[in-house]
Amino acid sequence: MNLPESFTNRIKTQLGDDYDAYMNCLDQGMHHGLRVNTNKISVEDFLKISPFELKPVPWTINGFYYDDKACTPSKHPYYYAGLYYIQEPSAMAPASILPVEDGDVVLDICAAPGGKSTELAAKLHGTGFLISNDISNSRAKALLKNLELFGIGNMCVVSEAPNKLSTKFYQTFDKILIDAPCSGEGMFRKSQSMVTAWENNGVELFAGLQRGILNEVVKMLKPGGTMLYSTCTFSPEENEQSIEYLLSLDDTLELVEVPKYPGFCNGNPAWGKTENVELEKCARLWPHHIEGEGHFVALIHKKEAEQTQVFQSWIHRGCKPDKNAEEFLAHVSSDAGIRSAYIEENKGRLYYMAEHMPDVSGLRMLRQGLFLGEIKKNRFEPSQSLAMYLKQGQFDNEVNLTSSDDRVLRYLKGETIEASDQKIKNGYVLVLVDGYPLGWAKNTNGTLKNKYLSGWRMMS
Repeated sequence: MNLPESFTNRIKTQLGDDYDAYMNCLDQGMHHGLRVNTNKISVEDFLKISPFELKPVPWTINGFYYDDKACTPSKHPYYYAGLYYIQEPSAMAPASILPVEDGDVVLDICAAPGGKSTELAAKLHGTGFLISNDISNSRAKALLKNLELFGIGNMCVVSEAPNKLSTKFYQTFDKILIDAPCSGEGMFRKSQSMVTAWENNGVELFAGLQRGILNEVVKMLKPGGTMLYSTCTFSPEENEQSIEYLLSLDDTLELVEVPKYPGFCNGNPAWGKTENVELEKCARLWPHHIEGEGHFVALIHKKEAEQTQVFQSWIHRGCKPDKNAEEFLAHVSSDAGIRSAYIEENKGRLYYMAEHMPDVSGLRMLRQGLFLGEIKKNRFEPSQSLAMYLKQGQFDNEVNLTSSDDRVLRYLKGETIEASDQKIKNGYVLVLVDGYPLGWAKNTNGTLKNKYLSGWRMMS
């Protein structure tokens, strides 16, 4: 690889005798991974139906390596059913290590494109609430799609600057993930363009951005809460020194030992400026020690306080859906958990708002809650996000096809398909592959008019 001299000089100083091993690994191929969506399917059940040969990723129970020369998971119907997320293996570590528990209120502050947010949401098991933020509105659209694909309903997707969030959410979150913008030294093997970006920006720009974010997240973490800081870069300025800066902001913050899986290295106090031996509790994932591109991970706990701020909850306004929407929703079973008291309308669009969600009013919002569908003249059109949220048996009119059925691919490409072999009623049907929803169609005597969201369709 053609690497900048200033980078190789620094990394040689950092690694010493390990330098040659690091440089040699860059000439080898990348490692490819997928992470099972445990919001839809257990790891055990996925392995029973997986069409791919998989090998476990050691630091996450639902992550696996696959051979990109032998298979293309992004083209399989299970990908479109949201059964897994394609993710670089070391990037699975942050969301896996952050100890999210049922009922937590969680913030992912630099969330796009959603690889980590989807895992945080899955770990909530439908409880609590997730706010996923990205300051880039265009990137936040990809984030929203991935959360909807994963079937997540207890979430909001926002696009705000950190200082706007901290004004709104003082001491609100039990858990916060900061996968900080960084110089991307762990991405050099992926693309030469990352090397060019590093040359243009260096590490100083990103170290400054990180400190600006840390200034705000420290205000949003509840006493007793935990945050995780991560980057995909190796520079001390963006890692150990950023953690030193964070600790300087609040004397109730303390580092927590990151689990040291095989190949994980300690953080290095010598690369900081304060000689804080606690920095060893951080973890460095070097690509010549693990099967992955590399990461830095630090866990930080905020000590309990005698009094804590109680966050402002969303005021549920409720609404009575119009007749057409009400008739459609009557076909959704009660065990889907969509309670009428938490359905709200905004300009003809219906949303299910989670019971225990913070007040998100006044923020630049891409989505608040689960989008159920849209009230049109004399009809109700259910949303793609509702289809992905539902599980088999939760809608009373379903077409279940096998993944080998050519109608599945035709449906994903937006075509009309025939389903005269299925016992279904006229009207909206939920189309599934091997028991997992893909989207909607409208049946007329066995002919299914395709209602799969056009922007999600499989390209030929």
